[in-house]
Amino acid sequence: MSKPVLVHCTYRLKPGKEDEFLGYLEKHWPTLRKAGLATEQPPTVLRAKTREGKTVIYEMFAWIDASASGIAHETPTVMQVWEPMGALCEDMEFNDYEDVKLRFA
Repeated sequence: MSKPVLVHCTYRLKPGKEDEFLGYLEKHWPTLRKAGLATEQPPTVLRAKTREGKTVIYEMFAWIDASASGIAHETPTVMQVWEPMGALCEDMEFNDYEDVKLRFA
């Protein structure tokens, strides 16, 4: 098993879908945990409004390892959350992060 993988999810919501989306997002991490795919650290979730008034939700959590996101796509309980979440979004973006070691003067 590899080390945990920090992922940052950006969800650009369709107008009027915020409450419904957040209902699914509340189930997201617990579903991943129950499936053994996410670490114990709860996600960080932030909401932003664009200058055009659109809602963007940012979620950051850690997969247990590099294979977890692929396994999630084959896990029915995860897909039961992901499919309706996706339908409520205009766009989604997912980025894996790693620490950058810098020496600050």
